[in-house]
Amino acid sequence: MSIPGARIELVQTRGLRFEVAIAGGSGTGDKLALLLHGFPECAYSWRHQVPVLAQLGYRVWVPNLRGYGKSDRPLSVSDYALDKLEQDVADLIEASGARSVTLIAHDWGAAIAWSYAMYNPGKLERLVIMNVPHPVLMQKGLRTLKQLRKSWYMGFFQIRGLPEKLMSLGDFAAIGRAFRDSAVHKERFTDADLEVFKKNAAEPGALSAMINYYRALPSSLALGKKRGAPKIETKTLLIWGEQDIALGKELTYGTDQLVSDLTVRYIADASHWVQQDRPDAVNAMLNAFLSDQAVPEASVL
Repeated sequence: MSIPGARIELVQTRGLRFEVAIAGGSGTGDKLALLLHGFPECAYSWRHQVPVLAQLGYRVWVPNLRGYGKSDRPLSVSDYALDKLEQDVADLIEASGARSVTLIAHDWGAAIAWSYAMYNPGKLERLVIMNVPHPVLMQKGLRTLKQLRKSWYMGFFQIRGLPEKLMSLGDFAAIGRAFRDSAVHKERFTDADLEVFKKNAAEPGALSAMINYYRALPSSLALGKKRGAPKIETKTLLIWGEQDIALGKELTYGTDQLVSDLTVRYIADASHWVQQDRPDAVNAMLNAFLSDQAVPEASVL
């Protein structure tokens, strides 16, 4: 897992040990950019953003989330419920020693980041979310036939054993297809890139752990209903690739009612894998947002 300008360290937190790509500033008191990946990705999915954030003066931490890569891999499905994942974020921030944090997240990482920002906003300076709607809007969407059809895989992943068996066939070919088949700019996903993701999923026990995020989703949703949805006060940028085959753009509508200081930018020719599909546009948006400049709209390549 080679990310330009980053070194790989094993970071022990109060809870688990994480494999973390680290770049940028040194010390413990500087500002931290903590990047959270999604499924079936790993820290490598942020390879295009790490150099940009380091150049902006951030100390950049990109962990493989619990269950991924060489990070610790708890065995129980309940270990992948959302409150445990939020605690991982808190533990990583504590281990970093940072006084202020910018949380940048995609897919499952974004689901964790939304929740963390609602219930643990203390050190958060900025929040950047990519291609996952606010939990309130996601739950609303899952009550529609249109989104249920797109989210069929969530039900499939509840089956024990079968998803792992099918996704591991042909040297984990399904992992590679998940990216390239749905990408707009397929040239952005080289064979070498896909090998990183496949190798990550091939780690012993990793694929089951990755899917356990979905298997724990019913309890995570129940917990969310119990806790409610406090309005997010952290300054937030929502970036959305419009060619997402799993999550409709309409799921972003109404986010401004749930986030006090929100900027939304759509990228017409980007897929769900937005930061890999259009890294140029995403990086320009990140640079502007984190520099207190007007966030540009994305042109179509």
